[in-house]
Amino acid sequence: MTEPTTGRTSLADLTARQLLAGYGRGDFSPLDAVRDVLERISAVEPRINAFVRVDAEAALARAGESTARWRAGEPLGLLDGVPVSVKDALPVAGGPTLRGSTLPAGPGPWDVDAPPVARLREHGAVFVGKTTMPEFGWKAVTDSALSGITRNPHDPSRTAGGSSGGSAAAVAAGAAPLSLGTDGGGSVRVPASFCGVVGLKPTYGRVPLFPPSPFGSLAHIGPLARDAADTALLLDVISGADWRDWSAGEAARPVSPSLDEGVKGLRVAYSPSLGGQVAVRPEVAAAVRAGVTRLAGLGAYVEEADPDFADPVAAFHTLWFTGAARVAARVPSERRAALEPGLRDIAEQGARYSALDYLAALDVRAELGHRMARFHRSYDLLVTPTLPITAFGAGAEVPEGSGLRRWTGWTPFTYPFNLTCQPALTVPVGTDAAGLPIGLQLVAARHRDDLVLRAARALES
Repeated sequence: MTEPTTGRTSLADLTARQLLAGYGRGDFSPLDAVRDVLERISAVEPRINAFVRVDAEAALARAGESTARWRAGEPLGLLDGVPVSVKDALPVAGGPTLRGSTLPAGPGPWDVDAPPVARLREHGAVFVGKTTMPEFGWKAVTDSALSGITRNPHDPSRTAGGSSGGSAAAVAAGAAPLSLGTDGGGSVRVPASFCGVVGLKPTYGRVPLFPPSPFGSLAHIGPLARDAADTALLLDVISGADWRDWSAGEAARPVSPSLDEGVKGLRVAYSPSLGGQVAVRPEVAAAVRAGVTRLAGLGAYVEEADPDFADPVAAFHTLWFTGAARVAARVPSERRAALEPGLRDIAEQGARYSALDYLAALDVRAELGHRMARFHRSYDLLVTPTLPITAFGAGAEVPEGSGLRRWTGWTPFTYPFNLTCQPALTVPVGTDAAGLPIGLQLVAARHRDDLVLRAARALES
């Protein structure tokens, strides 16, 4: 997009790394970039509805401070002056965190940052706003009574996906090059795939989470960006220990330095349908296969191989629905009728599970984790489609006419790897005949986030 008044390319279309390089050369300032991003938000927001709140005044003030630091030759950190949005599941000091719900957020004082938000603040990032999500992040599309329907920038009649749909739509539309999302069953990767951006669910514990999620260790925090380099940069900033999350490890080795090492010699397993369990739309299958062929052309050892596990959806539902029951239990009984009907439905089902049911689901999860750990002794990477379909009509949980009841029916490639806590990334590999993006999913062994990013970078190049 260009600004009609000057004809110059909008700074909103640059990546974070391009912005940082421009700041360093003095070509433009963080204040220039944030103004362009805020202008872009104003232009696209009526069409896509990606934000639940935009704080232009605070963003411009923070951008002015960053501009002064760059002019003095003293940038604060790795993202000083870069515009960033944050999914409204994560607290950002200075405003309420609504989590897609019309239920009251409480009286404040709203003076706490979530751990990755605090890291971004330490590195000088400029927060432009909070992005939309479905109520308490319960489904893989983004619509709510609070903010309405979030739409796909490539076709506003289609869904942006979810539950980090606002973040993915914002990045795709140039409304800040970076965003923080959360992923409990695909909630970063699903909208990133539908919107044509990069989305990473890191190894569980690499990015600290606070407050704790009612969905437990299914829930991960991950970056969304336009390319692998920006994704790696954001991951490096938000990784590391935080005393508020006892499950988070010490600072992991940065992934950015190895980003350009390529895929030569990596052992890649390509599973087009998880052993015939998933019906994949032909255009999606062809684009993903072409991506796999590119990996082979870049020197990876590729063979078609399946991880050989049965669909763990029943175990996932047990864990996800009991998490929803926990969400509902925290809502005063007189207000529960205000919850979205689908959320109430799965919460009621979750409340009927016994402790033995929950433990049996954990047994399935442990076996799946063991199976994947063994699989990655033979293969560095697993490649699948991110989703078997492209974006469908906005405002629906499942595609019209599909016969499916819940969102897990069309996300069979994503939620298994929330159970196993592995890094999983989606990267765009083309579009269908309607111009809707197609994503390829890369999965690696736990703590090998560097490999999925290297492979994504290689595919982009």
